[in-house]
Amino acid sequence: MKKPSFGEKTRYYFENTMSAGPAGVIKWLAIISLFMVLILGLLILVFGIKGSPEPEAENLGFIEGSWQSLMATLDSGTMGGDEGWAFRGVRFIATLGGIFLISILIGTISSGIDEKLDELKKGRSRVLETNHTLILGWSEKVFSIILEIIEANSNQKKPSIVILADRDKVEMEDEIRSKIENLKNTKVIIRSGSPLESSDIAVVSPNEARSIIVLANEEANADTYVIKSVLALTNGKNRKKEAYNIVAEIKDPKNMEAAELVGNDETVFVLSADLISRITAQTCRQSGLSVVYSELLQFDGDEIYFQAEPKLAGKTYKDTLFAYDKSTVIGILTKDEKALINPPMDTVFNSGDSVIAISEDDDTVVLSGKTKFDIQENFFNRMADKPASIERTLILGWNARGTRIIEELDNYVAAGSEVMIVADGVDIADDLADLKQSLQKIKIVYQKGDINDKTTLVNLKTEIYDHIILLSYTDIDVQESDAKTLICLLHLRNLSEKANKDYSIVSEMLDIRNRELGVVAKADDFIVGDNLISLMLSQLSENKDLKKVYDVLFEAEGSEIYLKPVSRYVKTGQPVNFYTVLESAAQLNETAIGYRISSLSSDSDKHFGVALNPHKANTVKFSEEDFIIVVAED
Repeated sequence: MKKPSFGEKTRYYFENTMSAGPAGVIKWLAIISLFMVLILGLLILVFGIKGSPEPEAENLGFIEGSWQSLMATLDSGTMGGDEGWAFRGVRFIATLGGIFLISILIGTISSGIDEKLDELKKGRSRVLETNHTLILGWSEKVFSIILEIIEANSNQKKPSIVILADRDKVEMEDEIRSKIENLKNTKVIIRSGSPLESSDIAVVSPNEARSIIVLANEEANADTYVIKSVLALTNGKNRKKEAYNIVAEIKDPKNMEAAELVGNDETVFVLSADLISRITAQTCRQSGLSVVYSELLQFDGDEIYFQAEPKLAGKTYKDTLFAYDKSTVIGILTKDEKALINPPMDTVFNSGDSVIAISEDDDTVVLSGKTKFDIQENFFNRMADKPASIERTLILGWNARGTRIIEELDNYVAAGSEVMIVADGVDIADDLADLKQSLQKIKIVYQKGDINDKTTLVNLKTEIYDHIILLSYTDIDVQESDAKTLICLLHLRNLSEKANKDYSIVSEMLDIRNRELGVVAKADDFIVGDNLISLMLSQLSENKDLKKVYDVLFEAEGSEIYLKPVSRYVKTGQPVNFYTVLESAAQLNETAIGYRISSLSSDSDKHFGVALNPHKANTVKFSEEDFIIVVAED
């Protein structure tokens, strides 16, 4: 092969240096400028050119000639007073070359600055935050998560949220500014990059993050991206030695096993579809339960906290219930990290255990020091539980979560209960055939129909159903699906008014933004969707142990939250303090956590009558229609 010539080598070197960007151009400009100045200085020396036509003027030397040429190159105004045509000619050449060189230099510097600004806008620089909340990925849930974390950070010093997503940085910033008016004391930092690449993740300082939230996107194979992101964190080359605090969303139960393998016991996975199905099944059956769950999952109000309390060692669980005046104990987190929710009242609180309590903040879980509680035993009341009755549930619309919801309902309802399904445009024959084989108490009836046709709804006689569930169609556009849900919801509310009956309606929305259009007017009118997942992800990012509590509360087995008639615990029409309610419920092996005043069920400003974690010394006068909120086995 022929050896490259000197010209080829020079051109090759020139191309490589130019590819370095503005720095390469400036380097070549400096070389050309130096070469030109030296050549002109040499001409002045060789031809004995003087700086003045005067006979006594001395010839300019090489150094002085080069200097004069450099001045003419940098500033064309310096040649205005030159004398002598030989000197003027040299300086003119220097000035002419300088015009081109300086123009190119200015253009290069300007272009370099523009490129640097564009690079900064792309969000590629390393984040120097510490103790921040890191969000990997982007979906509509990100806005709810930011709002919740902002609320959680309200008592923190200089908190920050860092987001890494494979989108344009400026677009993400604009969306956040348009949907979140007040960031309060929290700083939000955006970086553009792939949450699947370890090199991109390193930019957002995961090793310094307090917690990491991995979001599932809107793609069909969203779980694959989540698993890869978690793997990039847990198996990263430069990962920290300590365990990460990772919370991630998984949509398909079939992917949970693979996710847990890459999670390395430092990741909590939330199965979003399963969670929505469970909450839908539970909230549709109990008026006000949706408000309770919303209160517990939001940072604005009372939440669930864990508090170690050595002074309670040796006490029973029942003793812990009365140990706090402004917090409500619901269980014990044992020293081996097992959550006991509403355990038997004689369960002993051991050294190293922590109380699980509902409280306004983590610093409000404080022992009251009281030993007398003014329990009004004369106000105790016992009303026998009503036997489970047959329930009729109407499901309008259909998606893959429908089967899971019906399976959950089968755990709660009495034998002989019925579920009527009305949907169109989807083939659910196979789904129902398999489902019918697994159900023990529920009978399924399917009817094809348009849920947006009011005549169809009228013919169904919606007023005869105990519960109504609106499911989104996931096989069509998200906005079109939510539009169908909203139209059906409007029809149902209209029929409810005409029948003068409060319908128990749980609606599903795919886009969080559309929840505002379906304004909730009553506690029995609940909208589920990704907002609930956002709330749970936010809570778990602050405390992973909450997953142990949620796993119990949202399962059909074990203790759950119920709203039971007040007459089951205390007499009505008399002012009674909550210590009395607490004692009465404890005698039934139940933990009272609040109450609901039915007369306020339409007042959104008063949480639809739901009061969680009430001050135990305060008195309340209950009516027969009111309820006590308890954690109980059934």
